[in-house]
Amino acid sequence: MPSPFAAPDPRFAEVVAESFARQTLMATLGAALVRVEPGEVEIELAWAPGLTQQHGFLHAGALAAVADSANGYAALTLAPEGHDVLAVEFKINLLRPARAPRFLARGRVLRPGRTLTACSAEVLGLAEDGEELVASMLSTILVRERTRPQR
Repeated sequence: MPSPFAAPDPRFAEVVAESFARQTLMATLGAALVRVEPGEVEIELAWAPGLTQQHGFLHAGALAAVADSANGYAALTLAPEGHDVLAVEFKINLLRPARAPRFLARGRVLRPGRTLTACSAEVLGLAEDGEELVASMLSTILVRERTRPQR
């Protein structure tokens, strides 16, 4: 389904990819940016022993991190040139134990704004026999002028 949004910056996909490459937490987790469209971003994360909690499930912090990044980057796709984004609030619902071999966080813009953008993410557990929803997140993202050079 085509995006209902138009990106104001024609370089939106490049801007997102450059920012994602600078985000060392995503690299530490082993997360990968797999899809960037206006108003929608997908990030994939593989289950790894170092990312689990005491029962062997993927830790909620890892799920929250990829969902938060997917929502933030979805908002960034609709930000004007010279702007960046920061999460100012999110709520995550952990719906079932995260026990799949891979996970996909799909963030999408619900309502863009000049200052605040509302986003929603789903985190799906991906296995050979299908996928299941393991978490959902609602976020409020601040869109702001870039105030200093990117590292």
